[in-house]
Amino acid sequence: MEEKKRIMSGMRPTGRLHLGHYLGVLDNWKNLQDKYDCYFSVADWHALTTGYDKTDVLKENVLNVVIDWLACGIDPEKATIFVQSTIPEIAELNVYLGMVTPQNWVERDPTLKDMAKILKNKQGQNSQIGFGLMGYPVLMSADIMAVNAHYVPVGKDQVAHVELTRDMVRRFNNVYNTDYFVEPQPLLNTCSLICGVDGQKMGKSFNNDIKISDDDTTTQKRIMQCITDRSRVRKDDLGHPDKCEVAFKYWQIFGNENEISNVCSECSAGQRGCADCKRQLAAKINERFKEIRERRVYYENNISEVKDILSAGTEKARNVSKKVLSDVRSIIGMY
Repeated sequence: MEEKKRIMSGMRPTGRLHLGHYLGVLDNWKNLQDKYDCYFSVADWHALTTGYDKTDVLKENVLNVVIDWLACGIDPEKATIFVQSTIPEIAELNVYLGMVTPQNWVERDPTLKDMAKILKNKQGQNSQIGFGLMGYPVLMSADIMAVNAHYVPVGKDQVAHVELTRDMVRRFNNVYNTDYFVEPQPLLNTCSLICGVDGQKMGKSFNNDIKISDDDTTTQKRIMQCITDRSRVRKDDLGHPDKCEVAFKYWQIFGNENEISNVCSECSAGQRGCADCKRQLAAKINERFKEIRERRVYYENNISEVKDILSAGTEKARNVSKKVLSDVRSIIGMY
C-alpha cells in the first residue's frame, strides 16, 4: 500500500471560528484527511506576533479553535491535531532557517506587509514592527518543514507563502549540499468564499461574522442584518438578485439548485420580500449547522477529551519533528 503524502496547515487562535473559516478551510480539510497524512496546528506562536500583550484568553482561544475543528468533522483518528508551542522542535528549526534566509526574502512576504499595515493602523504610523513579526515567514516555513510536508492547502491568495517555503527548502538543501527537505506544493482549494453580513470580508474584528458556535436565534439575527438589493423599497418591487449584496450570495452557497432558482425567479418577479427571504435563509443555514453545533456542545462539555486529543496529537507530531530535527542537526554539523 502506497504511503500517504503529508499535509501541513494551521490557524492562529484568535477566538471562535466563523462560517468563513468553515467554508474556506475546514470543509476542505475534512475532505483532505481521507486522502493525506494531515497535520493541523493551532499556531499560538503566530498569534503572539501581533498579540504578544493580549494573552489572557490565549488558552481559551486555543481550545475553542480545536473544538470548532472537531465539531466540523476534523477526525483525530485521521488527522494529527496539535498546538504549535508544544512542539519545541519547530522553534529550533526556525533558528536554523533564520540563519540561511536572506533579509529581502522575509520583507517581500505579502502576509507580513498586510500584518504590518494593520498594526500601523491600530497603533499609529510610528509603531515599530516586532522582531517576531518580522520573522513570521520563517516560522511559517518551519511549521511546514518540521514535518517535511509534501503539500500545503491554500487559497490562490496564499500561494506566495508556500513559494517562500519552497525557496527556503532549496536554500537549505543548497547550502548544506543535501536533498533532505521536499519542496512543498500548494494544494489549491476550490471552496466557497463568503462575505460578512455587511458585504465586506467576514471577520471577528469587523463584527460582521456568523460564528460556527452561534445558536439559531443569534444566526437569524445576523442574517436579518444582511444587505440585500438596495434599489427595492417595497416588498412587491421587482428585485435584482445580481444586485443583492449579501443574502443572495448566501443562497448560492447554502441553497440547492432548485432553491436558488426559486429565490431568483420570485425575487425578480416581486413575489419574495427581502425579510421573508432572509428568514428562510437563516432556517437553511441553521439546518446546515445543526449537527455541527450539537457536536460542539458535546466537546464543550467534555474538555478533558479535547485535551486528550491534543496530547495524542502532540506526541505524534513531536515524534515526526524530533526525527526531522535530529537529521537537520546532523546535516548542519551541530554539536
